[in-house]
Amino acid sequence: MNIMIIGAGFTGIQLAKRLINEKNNVTLIDNDEETIRHAGNRLDCKLFKADGNNLENLEEAGIDKADALVTLTESDEINMITCSLVDAVYPNLLKIARVRNYAYYVNTNAAALHHAETFLGKHRPLYGIDYMIHPDVEAAEAIVKAVEHGAISDVVTFGNDEFEITALRIEKDSRLDGISLKNIRSLSDKKFIIAYAETVDTKTGTFTSCLPSGETVLHAGDRIGVLAEKSDIKELLELCGTKVDAIKKIALVGAGRIGTIIADHIIEKDRTSVIKKLFAGTKKLSQDFVIIDSDQSLCKAASERFPSAKVFCADVTDEGFIQEEGLDKFNLVICATHNHEMNMVVSAYLESLGVEKTVALVAHSAFGDIARKLGVDVAVPVRDTLVDSIMSHLHGKSVTGIHTVSNGAFEIVECDLPSSSKLVGKTLKEIADPGNYLMLLVKKPGNDSYELPVGNTVLNTGDHLVLIEQTGERKVLEKFSRID
Repeated sequence: MNIMIIGAGFTGIQLAKRLINEKNNVTLIDNDEETIRHAGNRLDCKLFKADGNNLENLEEAGIDKADALVTLTESDEINMITCSLVDAVYPNLLKIARVRNYAYYVNTNAAALHHAETFLGKHRPLYGIDYMIHPDVEAAEAIVKAVEHGAISDVVTFGNDEFEITALRIEKDSRLDGISLKNIRSLSDKKFIIAYAETVDTKTGTFTSCLPSGETVLHAGDRIGVLAEKSDIKELLELCGTKVDAIKKIALVGAGRIGTIIADHIIEKDRTSVIKKLFAGTKKLSQDFVIIDSDQSLCKAASERFPSAKVFCADVTDEGFIQEEGLDKFNLVICATHNHEMNMVVSAYLESLGVEKTVALVAHSAFGDIARKLGVDVAVPVRDTLVDSIMSHLHGKSVTGIHTVSNGAFEIVECDLPSSSKLVGKTLKEIADPGNYLMLLVKKPGNDSYELPVGNTVLNTGDHLVLIEQTGERKVLEKFSRID
């Protein structure tokens, strides 16, 4: 694909890296000379120093040959106007815009839904934007997903299906400590697949990621990505040596936009399901869910929006406050402020005081690795979740989702098998390529649920597949889904 990116900030560069690794042709535009120079030292792609909201500049850069446009400048208005401008001349070009103003995101998407229902989808997207991506929404939804699953670790879900991939840590002297994967089946009758493994170097503490084989031996400190039914995760956690307790008391640090979205999901929208599961039958939510922020205006807004929760205007790093409110006795603390370094430090500190589980919002996957070394249970990298969302839209209509795992080492790809694929009619054992990719799930047309594939599973047109591959291995994905 030929993809044009407007904005060469951190997200623009990370997105360009992923696309270049997949052998796409990338054009990166920014109006800051120093930013372009910095990008040129890191990327092998076309670079232009120009205003991206000028159609003449875009045409000079080759917009007429592009398949997709992604606008990632610091200005929501420029991102939206650029897409609208390009849509007027190139309506068939895929256009994705990042917005940070929640009002734009909510109002525009609500209006788009209304018009879609009114005109039955026979209209141009509002402002010419095919997909509007909000970083805070992507990050908040990732945190809510982790909390819904007990905040045990990183979790990848597949819609409303019963299967999920959970990253589990092997504890010392657990039943999995020292066992090879080929012998792991003897420990449980549950159906599961080890999707990936992260082995730890005990001297340096660094992890090496791999797609495991039967000869892979697990040791204390290693992490494995386990694909299993949600109802079986508890037993698999126990095999790893992890104690599973009900979450009864949650503290949310940060009443800003991300914190508000998280609280909104937990308290309001999923009261009958999430709350019942999380609070293990406690009667008074106000005693079990607290929101903490040092900004008085944010606390006032949170108090008005969430009257059932306790809201404290305080410094969460104040030891006196921690002791007075007994934060060390909480089952879960979610640190979701825009100060990502503080999120990591506070989470690690509270864990050291006795908090059972912590979730920290961090800048990107490299900080996620640091957070886990500090003892944080779940680290949600806001920029990586944003790039994942954009990548899933750029891979064409056949690809419906992409999730990076293991600090970005692997991609879990959801795609539909087109009739043009050479793999139609093949069995998995005929196309197996150990070490390069692993087929995880298959959903046959007409079925509501996925199934764990076996060697004799035959692939047919319209099958919805979930596979894991090394990040950037475009050739693997092309085997299963033609890239539009």
